[in-house]
Amino acid sequence: MTALVPLPVLLPLLGAALTLLLANRPLPQRVVSVGCLAATLVVAVLLLVQTYRHGLLVVDIGAWPAPVGIVLVADQLAALMLVVSSAVTLCVLLYSIGQGQAETSETAPLAIFHPTYLVLTAGVTNAFLAGDLFNLFVGFEMLLAASFVLITLNGTELRIRTGSTYVVVNVLASMIFLISVGLVYAASGTLNLAHLAARLDALPDGVRLSLQLMLLLAFGIKAAVFPLSAWLPDSYPTAPAPVTAVFAGLLTKVGVYAIIRTQTLLFPGQEAGELLMVVAGLTMLVGILGAVAQSDMKRLLSFTLVSHIGFMIFGVGLSTVAGLVGAIFYVIHHITIQTALFLVTGLVEQRTGSTDLRRLGGLARMAPVLGVLFFVSAMNLAGIPPFSGFLGKLGLLQAGVAAGGPLPWALVAAGTLTSLLTLYVASRMWNLAFWRAPCQGVAPTAPLPALMVGATVTLVALGVALTVVAGPLFNVTTDAAVNLRERTPYIQAVLPGGPP
Repeated sequence: MTALVPLPVLLPLLGAALTLLLANRPLPQRVVSVGCLAATLVVAVLLLVQTYRHGLLVVDIGAWPAPVGIVLVADQLAALMLVVSSAVTLCVLLYSIGQGQAETSETAPLAIFHPTYLVLTAGVTNAFLAGDLFNLFVGFEMLLAASFVLITLNGTELRIRTGSTYVVVNVLASMIFLISVGLVYAASGTLNLAHLAARLDALPDGVRLSLQLMLLLAFGIKAAVFPLSAWLPDSYPTAPAPVTAVFAGLLTKVGVYAIIRTQTLLFPGQEAGELLMVVAGLTMLVGILGAVAQSDMKRLLSFTLVSHIGFMIFGVGLSTVAGLVGAIFYVIHHITIQTALFLVTGLVEQRTGSTDLRRLGGLARMAPVLGVLFFVSAMNLAGIPPFSGFLGKLGLLQAGVAAGGPLPWALVAAGTLTSLLTLYVASRMWNLAFWRAPCQGVAPTAPLPALMVGATVTLVALGVALTVVAGPLFNVTTDAAVNLRERTPYIQAVLPGGPP
């Protein structure tokens, strides 16, 4: 079954090449894109089943054994991330096709949407499977290069201006990451993650801590943790709805995944645990306070995105199995729900021509299906029982209580306050956009395309399904967290003869 491991990267790349050749044939282009992402989802599910039953799957690319060659590693964490990311990217692609996002236009060469989107997907999957730091860097650069194109799609002045901020910030983060990679190699003589896990322990404490902080700085920018998150609320809302949705759902989570992977495998101690917990608390509170002040749905959701990244960093900062279980579960939940909410917001814009809460109203009566989709997703994000948002937050808060100490207790309080404020902003959006009487002079501008609604319904249903399968999912995340903490299964699978 190891032959399956490279396929989540190869399939989107092959699809990107084919769709580029089919640039002037929209229908075959769409068929190829959907087929590639559907096949990637099937492969991801098979990998999750195999890793859960039989353990890690490792592939040495080009038959060059680790630590010399490039290695792809699928463990339970990587397989979980592959499944949820593949499902989300497929739903968003169907949504974009329904919206006409991939059709030709006089203002921009939108025939490049499909190949660019598939390259983005390949970058995400490569980052999840990367077994060495440089290949992780390559995965980031693949998805970022594609995101630079997608965020400025249609070439409007506003998108180019805000997209420039996104480009500058992420290029800076990439430079810091590349410098960190160079420093790690200079200090240890290797970039293979399993090999590094053995060699970094032998470095002086000061050198080791410096490398850890450099990597955290690079990943913190990409994950949009406070105070490195100011770029996100200005960049995401101006992009097309499907682009904003996949960015919000996935791209920051790749940064969170990199933090989880490196902190557990390379730096398993608690040297930076307190720093991570402080950053997590500030991210939660500053993000949600920013959301309270917004009147546009896209900007408001962008601030809640920043805020809820703090919950994931909270779990990593605790450096316990329970904290990791809560963090991984919350990552899976948040990818699904945040993407669904941005898709619903895109439907609101399609229906009314606006996402400004001051101009909306009456959508619950005009579009009841839209009202249900928003309400379910918003309550899930806020953590209302019995949704998966509640289960994920409860797991994190219980982990904080079990850890004890001033900082974990302060984060428990911050997480509780953030959840209440999230409920407030979600209720406020519902009241202004859906429940109150329609504003005068604003009328629906267009019906909702069936494919857009279908893709959104599927993603909202997937978010609800996380509640139904929460028991088995917690079992998988627990196994993943235990393996992350032990490190030995990963190291032995990649280096069966032991570190050289």
